[in-house]
Amino acid sequence: MKRWKVFCNDDLSLKKDALAELELIADVSYFSAKQDVLIKNIHDYDAYYASAHVQANREILDNAKNLKVIATPSTGVDHIDVQYAKEKNIDVINIAKEIDLLNGFTATAEHAWGLLLACVRQLPAAFDCAKNGYWARQRFTGFQLYNKTLGIIGLGRLGKMMASFGNGFNMNVLGYDVLKKDIEGVKQVSLDELLITSDVITVHIHSTEENNGFISKDKFKKMKKGIVLINTSRGAVIDENALLENLNSGHVSAAGLDVINGEWDNNLYDHALVKYSRKHNNLIITPHIAGATIESIIGSRVFVAKKLADYIKQKSNS
Repeated sequence: MKRWKVFCNDDLSLKKDALAELELIADVSYFSAKQDVLIKNIHDYDAYYASAHVQANREILDNAKNLKVIATPSTGVDHIDVQYAKEKNIDVINIAKEIDLLNGFTATAEHAWGLLLACVRQLPAAFDCAKNGYWARQRFTGFQLYNKTLGIIGLGRLGKMMASFGNGFNMNVLGYDVLKKDIEGVKQVSLDELLITSDVITVHIHSTEENNGFISKDKFKKMKKGIVLINTSRGAVIDENALLENLNSGHVSAAGLDVINGEWDNNLYDHALVKYSRKHNNLIITPHIAGATIESIIGSRVFVAKKLADYIKQKSNS
């Protein structure tokens, strides 16, 4: 039986033997996570173990003459042109529906809560002052979360975790979801009610064509003046031009983002939100690290390696 060739450009530095089970049945080659490296080498491989830092776009897929499957150790697949892969009969493996696995990963929700606290207490700006010897207590008056209203858009796994954190801080927790959910400590309401009444809004919806620009200019208008907005979903779910307008006006008092639209651009220094954050203290951006903990990184990579190995075994025996 011919051994499959697997192209891997994911970062396995935390667990170098994460693909050990896959290496038993396939020839795995390791490359750096760069777009030009992928397009130059992918043509000869049967499977692609994907890095989320590289786009598997139409150009890549057209060049992948032998490719049968893409495996990504992530819930999101916006780094893969899934529709075009389907047209080319390339299967896509991810962990979006691996509920038992994902229930043990709390990293993204914890990071979202960290962004929330950093926003309401202006922690990065306060630290900048302190480390420069400026004890500027009078500049950094925040607000406490006790008895404030937390609005959660998307009551899936992460939304439920955020609700438990909100309950722990004695907040009034509202939730919006397209499905009816019965979650202890959460009052499920219409989207309009959530937008109008929340003091803090956190976004946990999937990046789909329908959700592109979901947090729109009109939705910003419905939010309370002084709203704090947190997004660890995907950058595309927020109309970033509208966000900038509302940050500038103060209608949004602060935003904490772990994701921005166009994360794969070569020149993120000039991204509109990044430029704004250099001159204003009411926008905090982290480089898509919410899920980047030792537990989640190792767990997801080992799991997907085994899943890809099972896929190859099945296809080889069919």
